[in-house]
Amino acid sequence: MREIITRWKKPLGALVWSFAAGCTGDTLPITVELLTPSDGVEVLGTSVQVRLAAEGIEIAPAAELRPGAAHHHLFIDRDVAVWGAAIPAEPGILHLGAGQTEHMVTGLEPGEHRIIAVLGDNLHVPLQPPVADTVRFTVRN
Repeated sequence: MREIITRWKKPLGALVWSFAAGCTGDTLPITVELLTPSDGVEVLGTSVQVRLAAEGIEIAPAAELRPGAAHHHLFIDRDVAVWGAAIPAEPGILHLGAGQTEHMVTGLEPGEHRIIAVLGDNLHVPLQPPVADTVRFTVRN
């Protein structure tokens, strides 16, 4: 089963209109999606190409400190330990801090694997509320 966590964001025009009109206005979702690998797929070999997409937010390098931007983090066979703290640089956690939307994950052992994609801000803190997507796949030799 695929787990997707979505955050909602007001477009600037709707936000301004909401204050002026005294209403809540429409909202746009902020989403992240693992395009590849597909959930439930079998992968041959020890590597898998990860492709990501995000909507409702700009994907930018962490060093650029752009308001309203985020970058991708990949948790390979790991849980997201703390949603409100900076994502650590540890084995099994990949920071795509240059704004990448693709990454080749290598060195996978045969068996079942899970990748959780999480959007984080320039300080590597997951967006609040969290925005994430999860896929599970199997590696075969």
